[in-house]
Amino acid sequence: MLELKNVCKTFNPGTINAKTALRSVDLRLNDGDFVTVIGGNGAGKSTMLNAIAGVFDVDCGSISIDGENITRKSEHKRAGSIGRVFQDPMMGTAPTMTIEENRALAARRGRRRTLAPGIRKSERERFRDQLARLGLGLEDRMTSRAGLLSGGQRQALTLLMASMVQHRLLLLDEHTAALDPATAARVLELSDEIVEENHLTTLMVTHNMRDAIEHGNRLIMMSEGRIVLDISGEEKKRLTVDSLLARFSMAAGEDLLTDRVLLGA
Repeated sequence: MLELKNVCKTFNPGTINAKTALRSVDLRLNDGDFVTVIGGNGAGKSTMLNAIAGVFDVDCGSISIDGENITRKSEHKRAGSIGRVFQDPMMGTAPTMTIEENRALAARRGRRRTLAPGIRKSERERFRDQLARLGLGLEDRMTSRAGLLSGGQRQALTLLMASMVQHRLLLLDEHTAALDPATAARVLELSDEIVEENHLTTLMVTHNMRDAIEHGNRLIMMSEGRIVLDISGEEKKRLTVDSLLARFSMAAGEDLLTDRVLLGA
């Protein structure tokens, strides 16, 4: 489904501010994999997601989805294949548009625009049913502007919007980091449900080690732009925070206490 081969990225090369963010990253995801990505600050987690999404060109290597090389495709040309939810709840919706208008835009993502009416009755009914599952009362506020919603409501809405079109890949970039614990737990629960129901191949970046262990079928850990651990199956199910920290310290050679602080253990 997704394959990265020898992907490298250095920002500000040749200057005093040069920063190598990705160092020969190799990664392969099978269809339906739900992979959590964890690592300290500056490990390369979000940079890897941005490279996949096409936010910038990589310096070397290749990125493929379903066997199609997308390495030189622009970000907007990848949008039809990739759904994304950002850390900032404000980034996933248009604040001056209503909830149903945001949903309609998401439903048409990657399609050719026509002069047909904006939102059909059948679409509105489907949107209402989908919003009702959130348990946040948004199905009764479809004509409210998205900018009036709380951060958790907007993030839940963005998550549904990212899964409306049958994307081949879903990227969740610390999408609960800005939420309170109760709302974050609900959004993570929704993430699990949506990924499973739609059989979405998913990469979820998180700073929280418990979330990384409890969600998904596979866990990768990054350090200094490299993947240093790749754990799946029964091995992942047996993981604890302490055992993961110990394995990370052995693989990356970094201080345990510092890692515990950085990784939100």
